[in-house]
Amino acid sequence: MKKTRAVQGPFVHELILNRDRVASFDKYPYSLPPIRSLSRLKLHPQVTFLIGDNGTGKSTLLEAIAVAAGFNPEGGGRNFNYSTRASHSSLGDHLTLVKGTSSPRDSYFLRAESFFTVATQIEIMDREAGGGPPIINSYGGVSLHEQSHGESFMALLVHRLGGGGLYLLDEPEAALSPQRQLALLRRMHELLQQGSQFIIATHSPILMAYPDASILQFSAEGIARTEYQETEHYQVTKMFLDDPERMLALLMAPDDQY
Repeated sequence: MKKTRAVQGPFVHELILNRDRVASFDKYPYSLPPIRSLSRLKLHPQVTFLIGDNGTGKSTLLEAIAVAAGFNPEGGGRNFNYSTRASHSSLGDHLTLVKGTSSPRDSYFLRAESFFTVATQIEIMDREAGGGPPIINSYGGVSLHEQSHGESFMALLVHRLGGGGLYLLDEPEAALSPQRQLALLRRMHELLQQGSQFIIATHSPILMAYPDASILQFSAEGIARTEYQETEHYQVTKMFLDDPERMLALLMAPDDQY
């Protein structure tokens, strides 16, 4: 894939945590090291990956960015106003997004863990619609509940995302096979050529291989930019695939053998 040159955007250059508004950095999520140390964070004009171990705060920050950008914290487009469980943190209320001169033509916040709820909400909205075209038509015309999780994700990516958009994706690989993750990379590339911007929280070494992206590592030391081949995701995966027999022997050996 060649280096992408966006037609418009970036839509969000940088995010700022208004630290003076935070009541306490001893309480979650402000107690998480990446959030505790956060003041300003520059975003790539095209693709920013948020990576790190479970519980480091990458999805929490992505959710906060979504809230600050006007999305429903449970996911969907900006016209999704439902709420099944108020579980999001106050972090989004304390973030300021430094925006570009152009506004996105399209936008979407994909949360793998709550996409089932989004699919249900689409059916509810279509039943209550007042004569307009069904929302499901924007997703390919087939109920997302009548498809596998992976198929419904791809229907969203192929049909709903229209380009020139701001797209926030939280662990999109959760329902995708390796082959489908490659298809997602291809679709991302098409949308980037149409002037889109992606911010993605992920564990997938396939996705984070997208060229020229910014990879932000969340850890006990805070947030730091890193190179693809320096990520634990790449190194562990490569180590395993280079010699799976040796890796399995190490993993399954008694604790006192090595």
